[in-house]
Amino acid sequence: MDNLTKLLVDLGRDAELEARYRSDPDDVLAEYEVSDEAAEAMKNGDLDALRKLSGLDELRLTNSTVKAYR
Repeated sequence: MDNLTKLLVDLGRDAELEARYRSDPDDVLAEYEVSDEAAEAMKNGDLDALRKLSGLDELRLTNSTVKAYR
């Protein structure tokens, strides 16, 4: 599992991590060592880019899911 995919899964499972991401997304993104492109996609809620970058083309994200992690 790559870093972006791991981050997406962990954010969905770990409320404490999700709260940390809400308060300081740059810190969490750096901790997971996601690429600059992936970090920008996360911050912008770019679902198409997240699907492409994570390799999970069939990932069923909604904008509300990603907004919860911004």
